[in-house]
Amino acid sequence: MEGHSEASAATLQQVTSFGANPGNIQMYLYAPGDVAPRPGVLVAMHGCNGTAQDFYQGTEFASLADRYGFIVIYPQANKSANGLSNCFDVWSDAALRHGGGSDPGSIVSMVNHVLRRYNGDPQRVFATGFSSGAMETNNLLAVNPDVFRAGAPFSGVPYGCLGPAGRGDKTPQQWGDLVRNACPGYSGPRPRVQAWHGTTDDVLHFSMLQKEVDQWTNVWGIGQTPAATSAPQPGWTRRVFGAGQVEAFTINGAGHDLPHPGMAGHAVRFFGLDAVDGARLQLSDSHRAG
Repeated sequence: MEGHSEASAATLQQVTSFGANPGNIQMYLYAPGDVAPRPGVLVAMHGCNGTAQDFYQGTEFASLADRYGFIVIYPQANKSANGLSNCFDVWSDAALRHGGGSDPGSIVSMVNHVLRRYNGDPQRVFATGFSSGAMETNNLLAVNPDVFRAGAPFSGVPYGCLGPAGRGDKTPQQWGDLVRNACPGYSGPRPRVQAWHGTTDDVLHFSMLQKEVDQWTNVWGIGQTPAATSAPQPGWTRRVFGAGQVEAFTINGAGHDLPHPGMAGHAVRFFGLDAVDGARLQLSDSHRAG
């Protein structure tokens, strides 16, 4: 029997043995009382100076898991960066390449553990996070496109931005090349991306949203002019690129404090985690993607 604490209904549980852990980070797990027969898996990551417990309590991902039967992994980061603690590694050589180890290697082990333990669906594995967790979301999509099908970074930066090759201004092609070089030889489908940012973010500038759009539209080979633009709620602008492979949400007046209530529901719908056994369930009005 695997040595770990069993996740019980409606509580966050630490899993103490989940496989290789090159980043030496902790794993916390939320499994709803009624887990779907073949559940999707969502990795939800906190920001610097944050904790897995805080992100579990302060976001709606667990309550949405209760509704739709998917499982949420909340990794606990432990790296220091620029005077901040509990950051995810998105700058080391190990973190920036496929199979390199560090925090991405640990998170992939967590995902594989959940897929085995709960008969999870490997075609429905997703990542989301805030700030440092948003950076790691983009990082995971780049270095492990074989594992993650989509991601929703809240207040993040493009993949590779903090690494040596990512510094300075870049063209969309250069941002895209960083992703392509993260997992050499990969020819499978790329993850879809739904990026969010507040216009008054004073920690990670709002311009980072467009850099994320530049990067992932280039990776997908789709136009950088939106195919559709809408306002799902007052103060929100949603841009859709290509056939929906990339979305960008601009939140007017929001600072470095996402996601706000209702935003998690949009991410869950983007992932398709609001579907159980192939049937899409209806989100409440506050969670509609518009």
